[in-house]
Amino acid sequence: MSEHERWQGRYAATEYVFGEEPNAFLAAQKALLPKSGRVLAVADGEARNGVWLAQQGLNIHSIDFSSNGQAKGRALASKRGVNVTFEIYDINEFPFPEETYDVVVEVFTQFSTPDERARKWAGMLRTLKSGGLLLIEGYTPKQLEYKTGGPKELDRLYTRDLLEAAFAEGLSRYDIKEYDAHFDEGGGHAGMGAVIDLVGYKK
Repeated sequence: MSEHERWQGRYAATEYVFGEEPNAFLAAQKALLPKSGRVLAVADGEARNGVWLAQQGLNIHSIDFSSNGQAKGRALASKRGVNVTFEIYDINEFPFPEETYDVVVEVFTQFSTPDERARKWAGMLRTLKSGGLLLIEGYTPKQLEYKTGGPKELDRLYTRDLLEAAFAEGLSRYDIKEYDAHFDEGGGHAGMGAVIDLVGYKK
């Protein structure tokens, strides 16, 4: 089964796999968000994060390769009374146009191979405007002990070294935090998780 087929199947469920509320890390960055601007929500799934960002008054471009996920995202946007631009894209094929977005958000999208991830991260940095905000959350290798979600392959998990190698030179400042936290984000993220967060600003 391909990744696309797997996620189409997961998002075919009636309930929202990760709930309808935004990721806790993302919501905690509310004070850092600009008052207006364009946001790229990378592999946004059922759009709980994209919809929340739209509720903050931002112009959201939510991309994902699952039509089932985006259908639920549209329903959630309608329920919350916000406009979101949805576009079906495999993240590994998205063009990442240069200097286009004021904010780029990637939350738990760890299903790329290392080579695909390198291209994705380079694209995320390229498409961010100068001074723009980059927000990333992912699982660390310790997550393999918790077994509460995320990929099973070690090389798809995030570390400080990986994030710094990809972004340190392109960011004027950044903060990386690693910690364990209890997640209650639908059936997809439930229980303890080992995560790493990056908050940074492009040079």
